[in-house]
Amino acid sequence: MVQGTSSHSGKSLLVTALCKIFADSGYTVAPFKAQNMSLNSYVTKDGREIARAQALQALAAGVEPTSDMNPILLKPKGNMTSQIVLNGKPLRDIGASGYYSEFAKKEGIRSVKESLQRLMANFDIVVIEGAGSPAEINLYDQDIANMRVADLVDAPVLLIADIDRGGVFASIYGTLRLLKQNHRARIRGLIINKFRGERRILEPGLQQLERMTKKKIVGVLPYVEDLNLPSEDSVSLEEFRHRDAVPIEIAIVRLPRISNFTDFEPFEALPNVRVRYIVSPSELDTSDLIILPGTKNTVQDLLWLRSKGLASKICKIAKGGTPVIGICGGYQMLGNYVIDKSGIEGGKAGRFDGLCLLKVITRFDKYDKVTRRVLAEPTGTSSMLSNQGGRFQAYEIHMGSTLLQNGTKPAFRIVQRGGEAIESLDGAVSDDGLVVGTYLHGIFENAGVRETLIGFLMNTNLSKIQHQRDSVDMWKESLDRLVRSVRENLDMPEIGNIIGLELRSN
Repeated sequence: MVQGTSSHSGKSLLVTALCKIFADSGYTVAPFKAQNMSLNSYVTKDGREIARAQALQALAAGVEPTSDMNPILLKPKGNMTSQIVLNGKPLRDIGASGYYSEFAKKEGIRSVKESLQRLMANFDIVVIEGAGSPAEINLYDQDIANMRVADLVDAPVLLIADIDRGGVFASIYGTLRLLKQNHRARIRGLIINKFRGERRILEPGLQQLERMTKKKIVGVLPYVEDLNLPSEDSVSLEEFRHRDAVPIEIAIVRLPRISNFTDFEPFEALPNVRVRYIVSPSELDTSDLIILPGTKNTVQDLLWLRSKGLASKICKIAKGGTPVIGICGGYQMLGNYVIDKSGIEGGKAGRFDGLCLLKVITRFDKYDKVTRRVLAEPTGTSSMLSNQGGRFQAYEIHMGSTLLQNGTKPAFRIVQRGGEAIESLDGAVSDDGLVVGTYLHGIFENAGVRETLIGFLMNTNLSKIQHQRDSVDMWKESLDRLVRSVRENLDMPEIGNIIGLELRSN
């Protein structure tokens, strides 16, 4: 098991690397995270929703992602409330106190045990990722994502800490001191992550930390630049850096409850594109494309959009000819109305005016979520998204249903859903073709779709655009760089000793 001294310490990527290293050594490997709080999610082959991080870890392990790898997914909705996705399906909305008192100790831990048992019966190695910190003393006895999981399967633990943010020695020492003695004994190795300096300068501190904690430091991992891998949560947006002096600027509205912003990470790898996450109207003035992303609460974020003056500014710019794309909740906001008579989506019942850039109406009539993988293609009704790229894989994750009005044309044609051939339509396109809405996530991971869109924005031929690759190919290249770094800087023989298995060296 890999635990961290804090969120964003590097647990997810270390687990990802270990999954590939163990798989390359000839073992069957599965990742596992009991409870993940994330708005970046993924749909499995059987239509279940899990955190995007566990899907990436499964890719590294060379196995198909399943809901057993992340039995509990918490999707924050605001106002101290989250949606519980249990075993890949939405269960209910719940507050923080209710989660621990009503769910975690009963239904939650039972599902964690069952998922772990199934994985352990089918794989040689299960690499478990903790959540946040194991030393949250106010929640210690209620935590079902860290030491409780290690206890269930008698797992040795590696503790990883982020040196880039400072205070790494205090965070490691303090975490160990706050753990119960039996849990402190579970930690078999310490790892310092995101190191940018000279190892010899760090060495005296490492030696002193080992003396103080009686724990061996099994690795100092360097900061690996420019990894094109999906982000786990919104903390990644705090580190987002955009390029200057490039021909195309894409403005993504950073909604308070933004979800699945991994949809847009493929743009960040393009040399001719500048991506900006914006929160004020004035930031839209230089944009070549505006994107309204997904959200965990369409109604509340639509009201926020109006309160900030962004709704009126987007409408004004769109009418002036700037293209706008809405994904999922963003698509719902672009319509005429959002109708939620029971307050299912945002806790506030009523009919809410949308941006009226698409002639569609969205209704929330029941607490139900669509989660499906699909094969789709553009309908050709918008020159921004022509069928130049052919068919592509995508996935649907949404609540509510959207009805097209007055002859509005769809954006995409779905030809396969859940592995079965179908004929279905998705999304909507404005009369001028410059406003597009869709429920499909992951469309920009397809190189052909990106090339068509960037070509349109640059008003040039596709032949003039640098050839792009599908995102999965870029992820695999980044995984190889990550794994090389971990292999070179982690004491792999010691890791093998800790888990009791021989690891093949590359």
